[in-house]
Amino acid sequence: MPRKSAKTAVSAASAAKRAAPETPTRLSKRAKSTTRKSYAEPESDESKGQPSAPPSEEDTAMQSDYQAESAAGSSSDSEPDETGNEEDDHKATKSTSKGRSAKQAVLPARKKKSNDEALWKSGAKLELGTQVIIKKPKAREAGDTPYTDDTIHPNTLLFLSDLAAHNDRQWLKAHDPDYRTSLQDFTTFLESLSEKVIEADETIPELPVKDIIFRIYRDVRFSKDQTPYKTHFSAAWSRTGRKGPYAAYYVQIEPKGSSFVGGGLWMPEASALNALRRDIDRKPHKIKRILTDANIRKAFFGGIANDETKAVKAFTNQSSNRSNALKSHPKGYDADHKDIELLRLRNFTLGTKLSDNEVVGAKGLDRIAELVSCMVPFITYLNSVVMPDEESSDSGEEEDEGSIDAADDSDT
Repeated sequence: MPRKSAKTAVSAASAAKRAAPETPTRLSKRAKSTTRKSYAEPESDESKGQPSAPPSEEDTAMQSDYQAESAAGSSSDSEPDETGNEEDDHKATKSTSKGRSAKQAVLPARKKKSNDEALWKSGAKLELGTQVIIKKPKAREAGDTPYTDDTIHPNTLLFLSDLAAHNDRQWLKAHDPDYRTSLQDFTTFLESLSEKVIEADETIPELPVKDIIFRIYRDVRFSKDQTPYKTHFSAAWSRTGRKGPYAAYYVQIEPKGSSFVGGGLWMPEASALNALRRDIDRKPHKIKRILTDANIRKAFFGGIANDETKAVKAFTNQSSNRSNALKSHPKGYDADHKDIELLRLRNFTLGTKLSDNEVVGAKGLDRIAELVSCMVPFITYLNSVVMPDEESSDSGEEEDEGSIDAADDSDT
C-alpha cells in the first residue's frame, strides 16, 4: 500500500506539472528568423554576397546586344528616385534555405541618348548606382548605294567628317567598325586606281597597297596640334612607293571639298634641290616647257593662256610651293636672276582640290586618273633631274645642246 500511494503521488505531481500555465520560452535563431521580414537590414553590405535570381531570357538577349558599364561606386546606397519604391524592393527579395533573405539591388538602366554627354568616356561623372547601357557599335548601313571596288562610298566621307569632330582615341575605339569599313573601301579603291596610274606612267611598278597607303595616325611629337588622327585617307605612287627620292603622285580623300590630287617633290634633300636649281639656271626652257603644257595649264592653272611668264607665276603661287619658298635669293645666285622666282622654291609640286561630288560615285576613279595623267610630263622631268637614268640623261643633254644651238642660230 505505501508503494501504491507513492506512485499515485508521482502521477499527481506529473499531472500538476503538465497543467501548469504556459510561460514565455526563449526562441531559437531559426524561430526568430521566421518572425522577421528579413534577417539582413535593408541596404546592408551583407546582401552583396547573397545569390541572385537567375537571369531571364529577356536579360540574356539584352546582354548579347548591349554592353553595360556600371558606375565606379560599389555602395548600394542611392537616392530614392533612383532605386524605386519599397514595393519594388520586396519583389527583389528572395528567401534562402537557411531562412535568411537576400535583397538584390536593382540598378536603374539608362540608355545613352544623343543629347547626353559622352558617358562612355573614362572619368564621366555619374550618380552612384547608375547603370549605363551603350549599344554595341555596328558599322553604318550602306543604304541604297552598294560598296564597290572602284568607287569611294559616301559613308567613307561621313566617317571622316565624324572623325574630324571627335578626334580622340576613345571615340575611334567606340566606332571601330565604321573605321574598318571606310579603310577597306579606300583600300579597294586604291587597287583600282593603281592600275590607272601604272597605265599612265610606265615607270611606276605594281606595288601592294601597304607600300603606297599612308597611316591615319599623326606624328605629334613636335606638333602643337596633339590630335592623334589625320582626317583624311591618302596614298602616293612613285618608283619606290610612298617613300623614296623619286617624285610621286599623291591622292588624298577628305570631305567638305578638301580632297586633293597632286604630285611632285616635297622638301627634297639638299642634293636634289641643288640639282633642280642648277638645271633651272642653265636650262630654264625645260621646266618652262613643262609648265606651259596644255593639260597642266587646264588642270592646275585654271586654263591660263600659253604664256611662260603666266605659267611660272601660277606655278610659284601654288599654295604648297609658296608656303616655304625663300624670301630672298638662294646662296650662289644673284637676287636679280631672271628666274629668281623658280630658284627660291623649296617645293616643286602641282595640285588641285576636288569637290565631294567629283570623288564619290562612279566618276571619281576616272576624274582622279585624268589628273594623274596630266602630271606625267612634270613627274618625268623632276625624276630626270634629281634621279636621272644614265641613258636618258645622256640623250637629254644632247637634245638640250641641239635646241640651244638652234635657238642661237635663230637669234643671229
